[in-house]
Amino acid sequence: MAQNRLHLRPGMRVGLLGGSFDPAHEGHVHLTRVAMRRFGLDKVIWLVSPGNPLKTRGPAPLDDRIAHAQQIIRDPNVIISDFETRIGTAYTAETIDALKAIHPGANFVWLMGADNLQQFHRWQRWEDILHTLPIGILARPGWRQSGLHSRTARQYRHARLPGRASQLLADFSAPAWCFVNMPMTPVSSTELRATGVWKHKD
Repeated sequence: MAQNRLHLRPGMRVGLLGGSFDPAHEGHVHLTRVAMRRFGLDKVIWLVSPGNPLKTRGPAPLDDRIAHAQQIIRDPNVIISDFETRIGTAYTAETIDALKAIHPGANFVWLMGADNLQQFHRWQRWEDILHTLPIGILARPGWRQSGLHSRTARQYRHARLPGRASQLLADFSAPAWCFVNMPMTPVSSTELRATGVWKHKD
């Protein structure tokens, strides 16, 4: 089962990594560890979503995805959560609003790969997200340049922090975002599903 209770102390720096995790893989683990180090985070929460509104294909059953995620990463500072399912949110902006209301003392940072930055303007209330909490972006294979030339990056270029300030990202008021590079890991959930490595119970 997911870790339903989020024990977050006031002032704690908490990264939020959302997604379907269908399935979770070493790329998620790698991104999480790099994010914790580069952004000075105390914890990272994997928000395993019921589904992605931008995708037409439904994901594997939630319990299967959570169980697999817990096998992939065993770290007391990484929380696997079904928070979105429990509170009934379908969009990132709603999830962030709920988390901040429940944990007003935590310093949240939204985490995502550069591929998501490229299409971030398609997310519901995307500008609200940018004005609600800092965003930490990590380069992934093939998406670095397109991410940095995305509508979001261009429109909010004034809010970008230099990479050398990444450790302080959680302390900045939104809008603030920081783009950092990480060693490339080409594995993806899509590839794992296509090759049949990820098999779930129907």
